[in-house]
Amino acid sequence: MRYRVIHTTTYDYEAPVSVCQNLAHLKPRTVPGQVCQATQLAIEPAPSVVFDQLDYFGNPVTYFAVQEPHCQLMLTADHQVEIAPRVFPDPAQTPPWEEVGELLQADRSAEVLEAAQFLFDSRYVSSNRNRLEYAQPSFSKGRPILEGVLDLTRRIHEEFEYDQQATTVATPLDEVLLSRRGVCQDFAHLEIACLRSLGLAARYVSGYLRTSPLPRTAAALIGADATHAWISVYCPGPGWVDVDPTNNQMPGDAYVLLAWGRDYDDVSPIKGVILGGGTHTVKVTVDIVPFADGENPVTPPRHEEPAY
Repeated sequence: MRYRVIHTTTYDYEAPVSVCQNLAHLKPRTVPGQVCQATQLAIEPAPSVVFDQLDYFGNPVTYFAVQEPHCQLMLTADHQVEIAPRVFPDPAQTPPWEEVGELLQADRSAEVLEAAQFLFDSRYVSSNRNRLEYAQPSFSKGRPILEGVLDLTRRIHEEFEYDQQATTVATPLDEVLLSRRGVCQDFAHLEIACLRSLGLAARYVSGYLRTSPLPRTAAALIGADATHAWISVYCPGPGWVDVDPTNNQMPGDAYVLLAWGRDYDDVSPIKGVILGGGTHTVKVTVDIVPFADGENPVTPPRHEEPAY
């Protein structure tokens, strides 16, 4: 499946910003099963300094600075991405979760050491007794790790309500666990915290999700045609396996991966510092259009999403 993705972010300031410096994670990774064929990032006003590099986790990142007064900043990312059909491992054939935890503590191979960095607390994800107790019913003794992860994913999907007004990026996970409400970012952080509390390695994944037209009787996937978040868990053999607690599924070719890290802070689409500006508003739109064979996609109406 080939997609064109157009992601626009607009900041409107009540007073002029004299200078801003930013990091943007707005270019998709090329990884097994996904090839970014073309990508372009337009910035208005034009930055005086701009360069691309890879961050610590290997994600494409753009640094830019605007050093002239402005009351609006607009970024438009335009990508062409090809996604291969996904092959999912058999959950019953994955190793027991306790063995995976022991491996992560003892093995010093390059692959396991790379995974082990996702065992530890990060800015928005920390382990504690509450998260361990929530995770434990899914991880009985000797249960294959992926069976446990999928059961935990199902429980979060069934027991938590998607509510865009319930949280912000700063809402503590214990509050999310108590209220049973949040958005995809919260559900991803919660599942990562549960898995790390068990001694398992899990990372945060950001990207996009598209749904095809559905019959009226079908429910659309949550987070579709917008920026989305899910998680990836380390499983010896298959390697990193993605799951989406917001929609209770393993991501297939409707998902476009942007970046991964320890939590949202590592991969937020745009972050930086400004001088001036006062209060501001943010508007984000995302369009995801499939390419027909030999044809260019038709640009659809924009889908607006809340910005955090």
